[in-house]
Amino acid sequence: MNNPQVVDVLVIGAGPSGSAVAIDLVRRGLDVRIIDRSPHAFEGSRAKGVQPRSLEVLEDLGALDEVLAGGSIYPKLGIHAGPIAVPWKMFPHREAAPDVPYPNTWLIPQFRTDRALHARLSELGREIEFGRELTELTQDQDTVVAKVAGADGTEEIVARYVVGADGGSSAVRKQLGIGFVGTTHESDRMLIVDATVTGLARNRWHMWPGRGGKRIGACPLPGSDMFQWMISLGPDEEPPSDKDDILHRIHSHTRDRRIQLHDIHWTSVFRPNIRLAENYGRGRVFLVGDAAHVHTPAGAQGLNTGMQDGYNLGWKVSQVLAGANAALLDTYEAERQPIAAGVLGLSTEKWGGIAKLDPSSMKRGKDEQQLALTYYGGPLAPADGMRTSTLRAGDRAPDAELLRADGTGTRLFDAFRGPHFTAIAYGAGAARDLDVLAWPTAGAQLKRLTVGARAADNLTLSDPENTLKDAYGLDGDTLVLIRPDGYIGHIATRDLLTTTQSAARAMTP
Repeated sequence: MNNPQVVDVLVIGAGPSGSAVAIDLVRRGLDVRIIDRSPHAFEGSRAKGVQPRSLEVLEDLGALDEVLAGGSIYPKLGIHAGPIAVPWKMFPHREAAPDVPYPNTWLIPQFRTDRALHARLSELGREIEFGRELTELTQDQDTVVAKVAGADGTEEIVARYVVGADGGSSAVRKQLGIGFVGTTHESDRMLIVDATVTGLARNRWHMWPGRGGKRIGACPLPGSDMFQWMISLGPDEEPPSDKDDILHRIHSHTRDRRIQLHDIHWTSVFRPNIRLAENYGRGRVFLVGDAAHVHTPAGAQGLNTGMQDGYNLGWKVSQVLAGANAALLDTYEAERQPIAAGVLGLSTEKWGGIAKLDPSSMKRGKDEQQLALTYYGGPLAPADGMRTSTLRAGDRAPDAELLRADGTGTRLFDAFRGPHFTAIAYGAGAARDLDVLAWPTAGAQLKRLTVGARAADNLTLSDPENTLKDAYGLDGDTLVLIRPDGYIGHIATRDLLTTTQSAARAMTP
């Protein structure tokens, strides 16, 4: 045993959720370690849909370009009925708009999303410590001690906070003794196979329905000659394990012997787990991602919800370490647990409908895209607060297309990008109040934007096409405070200075 130095945060688990929170913490200047029990990065396609809101998060974290380069929009669904394939548009294609720059769900195998996040971590000077497994977790009032086993023996890592992002079988959750409430359906299993394939068109996500809910699907993975196969298994069926047996199973169901499997890259047996942690943490330890909630794959919700867990938690941990009231950390569970409960209901309903070939269950829309998720009514966005004609505190802050003072264009999201809060003053009165708004020197700083008026020290922008005015429902002097995670922390249409100052106190040192 050594006598370790205390780190600010230990992240356990290097999937999308753990990597996202680690990136957010590191860019805030915190001392972070991230470990994973696997010997190397994940190699499968598993969670392959990245939703529009998550693309916005990835842009802020600095990992979006690689995610966009490694994926594509979803192809149409091709539902096979004998020799006929019926085209079905599962995802409506939308054009980018000033308030929603990434309107379409992005198809990318999970291993590429993981690698994009890992590359961003490496850019920030942090490397994932693979092959290191948590064996024991204890905590006191000030620190958490994690015993971690690796090839070189056991190490004690002492941290001010720990984030458990170690999946549905989370060792962190078990060490905390937190219940994981819900069901596991052993009789509704599915074999997932990533394989190089010939004899099958790549312009469709193929689906072959069958009796009793048995079905096979094959989704082309962009930038490769692989498909992700989804093969439903009978209650007592032994999953085929080698290439010939898997191909025989595909041929017997599809009746299409033109399909040929070549290299198999990854396989897994999926069981629909529908579970939610009773608490999202205890003391100085928090759960994110599958450690806190597991879903069916329908609607591509799990990876996205988990990544946004970390995005919600990261700035709050940083603020508390900078001196904010520790009660800010209580808002993590209060905001994110209801979101996961809603997502569980949505994905479960979709999964059941797909088995019954309900066409509405194959459609994807705004509920899945997570753009409309809100923290309104929660501890940081009380329901009795002020609002505009389109937005309330707790809602996602939309993007907008604006002009700088020199006439060049810029996006509002460009101003949001980074670990700071942002305040938007709309109108001359709001600009004057924003000029004198006090802000603490510790913790996340405040970027001040003035739109529609000039101010001495603020970044002055104009809104000639009314993209901000329309998206934010602005009519008269308004001061809008945006949290570091891109949600609205406060809207003031009267008593601008005093009410904004009051709202900020709950989130700052």
